Amino acid sequence: MSDTTGNVIFYVLLLVLPLSALFARRLPLGRVAVMALAWIGIFATGLVVVGIVNQNQWLVSGTRALFYGPDQSVVGSEVRIPMADDGHFWARAKINGVERVMLVDSGATVTALSTATAANAKVDLDGMARPAVVSTANGTVTGKSATIGTLKVGGITATDLPTIVAPEFGDQDVLGMNFLSRLKSWRVEDRTLILTPNSK
Repeated sequence: MSDTTGNVIFYVLLLVLPLSALFARRLPLGRVAVMALAWIGIFATGLVVVGIVNQNQWLVSGTRALFYGPDQSVVGSEVRIPMADDGHFWARAKINGVERVMLVDSGATVTALSTATAANAKVDLDGMARPAVVSTANGTVTGKSATIGTLKVGGITATDLPTIVAPEFGDQDVLGMNFLSRLKSWRVEDRTLILTPNSK
């Protein structure tokens, strides 16, 4: 039996179950017919949406790109990040499990987080540490020192990564050189940033 046939049988069973329940309730035939047509309409709409998405994966990737920028990919152990229209590289990262889009900035000495991201990711600030200064492409910023438990970009994971948190970053998070320096290598080829992890 083909996958298509199996899917059809599955959806038919899903439709038959609520319809049989309607008839079992012994409601007036007119009311049953209206409710049955409503269920058929719901399932038909769902099937159309699933079919469109399956046949047009660009809809999914395009919607994601609209909010997160060009989609990154994993090839082998490498993470590949296409250059965005603004000329920057934006990495999809998970900070202590919280997904964020981070600007990859080789001019930033240290990874930097906005106060909102630090709070959402439960990054503890070191209240005893002296204010730290980070150099970015837009100048120097003074913030509070902190440590990210785990930061993941694709299949690459950095643990206990020092960071700086400052309100001056607004809602922007920056992936700095202290992350890039932990990699085996990073390079740009054909407008694509390629991150290669150290072999374990």
